[in-house]
Amino acid sequence: MLKIAVYGKGGIGKSTTVSNLSSAFARMGLKVMQIGCDPKADSTRGLLGGKRIPTILDTIREGKPDIKLEDLVFEGADGVLCAEAGGPTPGRGCAGKGIVTAFEQLNSLNAYQIYEPDVVLFDVLGDVVCGGFAAPLRDGYADVVLVVTSGEMMALYAAGNICTAVRDFAQYSNLTLGGLLVNKRNIEREEERIAQFIDEVKVSVFGTIPRCTLVQDAEELGQTVVARFPESEQAAVYCDIAARIVETWGGKKA
Repeated sequence: MLKIAVYGKGGIGKSTTVSNLSSAFARMGLKVMQIGCDPKADSTRGLLGGKRIPTILDTIREGKPDIKLEDLVFEGADGVLCAEAGGPTPGRGCAGKGIVTAFEQLNSLNAYQIYEPDVVLFDVLGDVVCGGFAAPLRDGYADVVLVVTSGEMMALYAAGNICTAVRDFAQYSNLTLGGLLVNKRNIEREEERIAQFIDEVKVSVFGTIPRCTLVQDAEELGQTVVARFPESEQAAVYCDIAARIVETWGGKKA
């Protein structure tokens, strides 16, 4: 089981990237599980026809007795297993702590042992400013971290903080900083800013995702590019990144 945490600033296209990678892995014949770790609980919409699923935290709050895995995990397109951690009631509680609670609930139900996924993707919100959002790094849930960014200044700022956190945690674990997934915005001086960031932070680019209108076209239909436009050049980009992830880290075990 290869466990990948994908981080990035909110609005950078992280969930779109993760969902397309999930579709690509599934079409390689792998069993995939995607866990959204954003209070908005919208990570898996592109795998579920645009629909939202009950979050783990909402299900726990309802006080339902004898919660089962089928109450928390739902099958999406290409057979991808989808779960959303969810968040606290607006204005109350800590979203990061909610992630920890959701992870603990999945563990208590032996989710990974029962489903036996080949790849688990954690879609994690933004900057690492809260211990809860660092749970995939700190508590041994993830093997590899990929950071989604563009050449925008705030996206790079968040990416730098995430890289620092990963390196700190890696001193005490087998955690690997896999590199950047550059989700291009085609802004002025984008290439220059990314090159400067790479030089300063000493991190590599694992993959580059060009800006493409097919991404929005697919999302409006509640689908991934890989599923909706499988023969497109954009789908090939995601499939190539997924194949290289397996080639590079496929030997990592839980």
